[in-house]
Amino acid sequence: MFPIMRFRWLGILIVLGTLSLMSPVLAADLDMADRVLIKKAERKLFLMKNDKILKSVDISLGLVPTGDKQSEGDFRTPEGRYKLTERNTASDFFLSIKISYPNGTDNDEADQLGLAPGGQIMIHGQPNDPSHSTDYYRWTDWTDGCVAVSNSNMVDIWLMTNSNTPIEILP
Repeated sequence: MFPIMRFRWLGILIVLGTLSLMSPVLAADLDMADRVLIKKAERKLFLMKNDKILKSVDISLGLVPTGDKQSEGDFRTPEGRYKLTERNTASDFFLSIKISYPNGTDNDEADQLGLAPGGQIMIHGQPNDPSHSTDYYRWTDWTDGCVAVSNSNMVDIWLMTNSNTPIEILP
């Protein structure tokens, strides 16, 4: 393994270790979101509690940001109501939380088109092994259909949501 990659992994492990040690303390200090709202046109993710915005986060979307996801490989970010499900500390990105896409409606729509709806839609941080500049990931829609945020915002999302937190993705 290259020395730079060792340091990157060491940094990720330190952050994750720190998160696991600090989570009980931070959880007491942070409001927990009761839902997540994404407005694709605004490139914003909102952590909400009782219809109040707890945190607003800039996002990047799929390479084809306009329109609802219809099939695997269309590079669109889905629109609709879902839940946050699995959490992954070992993804290709700095932390990831799976979105429960596809739902029944998504499956029906893809089936009517004779297509597979796809899956593995996540909220995630930046790539662990970036191939572009920091500005590219900050200002460009670059994912395959996921919702990408900065690593620091990903930590907040991770700590301020639970499994099965509802998420609504609007156009």
